Amino acid sequence: MNPLLAVESIGKSFGTRIVLRTASMWAHPSRITVLLGRNGCGKTTLVKITVGLLRADYGVVIYRGLRSLKPRLHRLARTGLYYLPERNLLSSAFTLREHLRAVNRLVPESDVEGAVELLRLGEFIDRKPRSLSGGELRRAEIAIALARRPICLLADEPYMGIMPTDTELITRAFRELAGEGCAVLVTGHEVRTLLELADDVIWQTGGTTHHIGTPDQAQLHHEFRRDYLGPGFAANRGSPEPGGGSRE
Repeated sequence: MNPLLAVESIGKSFGTRIVLRTASMWAHPSRITVLLGRNGCGKTTLVKITVGLLRADYGVVIYRGLRSLKPRLHRLARTGLYYLPERNLLSSAFTLREHLRAVNRLVPESDVEGAVELLRLGEFIDRKPRSLSGGELRRAEIAIALARRPICLLADEPYMGIMPTDTELITRAFRELAGEGCAVLVTGHEVRTLLELADDVIWQTGGTTHHIGTPDQAQLHHEFRRDYLGPGFAANRGSPEPGGGSRE
């Protein structure tokens, strides 16, 4: 199956610092792709280039068969792509109900009630974002995405700093979207959670990317185990997540 979204041979430098050399990634309908890599390797940079929030030095973004050297988020959004940044998606001036009403006005076929039920947000519906915990807020943000029923979702660090109950609900939402045909791409550092979520794994390291297959194939990939997971990853369930350090 051809990817709905393909990002090919992206290069990006900030001054003399080369972040991306030849980075590529893909998102396929009805599949969840996970992009893994250590802090500072440029995952967020690659995602922001994909949606047009940063400009690449070279490379191309192909979405729904259309090639673009300079993608724009508002144009991508009009054709079904939804970008979930790592923070600050919702306005603090409005309640969750008001946010969802806005989605319903914009997308009349949206499933607002289904999103609220799936993510267990009924008790928070009349609260504003600043009154929610980190996990509740993340669930509210993903409910917005779910209600819109995008055909392609890019979620940057959706599991960052949340509790296991929130993690379970968010995973269920991503699988719901993929089950309806959405091409889902997720980044993060919660390795076990992400490997359990993924259909396909992309490893970003050294300014480039490697498609290393299914989660089972990824865990058998010699360099990925050695340089990212660590030799005790599968055996020691209590070990810290790999990829620590300063945020990119």
